[in-house]
Amino acid sequence: MIIRKHKILQNVIITGVVAWLLLFVFLPNLMIIGTSFFTRSDTNLVDLVFTWDNYIRLSDPMYAQVMLHSLNMALIATFFCLVIGYPFAFILARLPKRIQPLMLFLLIVPFWTNSLIRIYGLKVFLSTKGYLNDFLLWVGIIDKPLKLMYTPEAVVLGLIYILLPFMVMPLYSSIEKLDKSYLEAARDLGANKCQTFVKIIIPLTMPGIIAGCLLVLLPAMGLFYVADLMGGAKNLLIGNVIKSQFLNIRDWPFGAATSIFLTVMMGLLLYVYYRAAKLLNKKAYEE
Repeated sequence: MIIRKHKILQNVIITGVVAWLLLFVFLPNLMIIGTSFFTRSDTNLVDLVFTWDNYIRLSDPMYAQVMLHSLNMALIATFFCLVIGYPFAFILARLPKRIQPLMLFLLIVPFWTNSLIRIYGLKVFLSTKGYLNDFLLWVGIIDKPLKLMYTPEAVVLGLIYILLPFMVMPLYSSIEKLDKSYLEAARDLGANKCQTFVKIIIPLTMPGIIAGCLLVLLPAMGLFYVADLMGGAKNLLIGNVIKSQFLNIRDWPFGAATSIFLTVMMGLLLYVYYRAAKLLNKKAYEE
C-alpha cells in the first residue's frame, strides 16, 4: 500500500514537472520560433505569411556590428570575471571548513536583491556626482570629476558586478574537489608552485573554468538593462536589439528571429562545453 502511494505521488510530481515544462518552456519557445518565420503587421503585430526575411536581415552590417560589439564586451567581462573569480574561489576553497559556509552565504547575499536595483546603485556610485568621484576629490587624487558613466568600460564593469558570482561558484566547486594528493606528488617530484598551478591545478579545474565562462558569457550578451543604464545608446548589447524590436519598434518577427539566433549561439557554446568536458574527462581517465 505504501509502495503504491509512493508511485502515485511520484507519477503526480513527474506529470506536474512535465506539464510545467511544456506550458512555460516548450510552448513559449515554439511560439517564438513560429513567430520568427512570419511577417510584421502594423495592425495585428504579426501576419501569418511565411518568410525568411527576418533571418536574412541578421546579415545586415548594422546588426552584425551590434552582435560583434556585444560578443566583444561579453568576452571582456568574462575574462575579467575569470581573472578576479579564480583567485577568490581558490582562497575560498582553502579556507577552514567552518568559515566556508559564511563566505558562500556572503557571496550569495547579493542575489537577494534584484539585479536592476544593484545596477542603479552602481550607477549612483560611479556617476559624476557619485560617491567615488566625491571621495577622489576629497582625497585630492583628481581635480575634476571623472566621466565614468556611459562608456563601454562602464558596461563591462556592470556586467562583471552582476555576473561575478556565476564565475566563482563553479570554480569553487572544481577547486574544492581537487585531490590534494596530486599537489603533494607534484611537490615531491620537484615542481615549484608555478609549475604545479599551470600543469596540475588548471587542467584539473578546467571543467569549472569552462562552466564559469559559459555562465558569464551567455547572459552577458543579453543583459540589455546594463547597457541601457551604464552605457547609453552607443553601447548596445544584442539584448537591447531584441528588447527594442519587441517593445519599441513592434517588429515581433524580427525580434523573435534575433532571439532564436542568440539561443542557437548559446546552444553551440554549450555543445562546445559538453565536448570539451567529455574530452578532459577522457584524458584524465586515460592518465
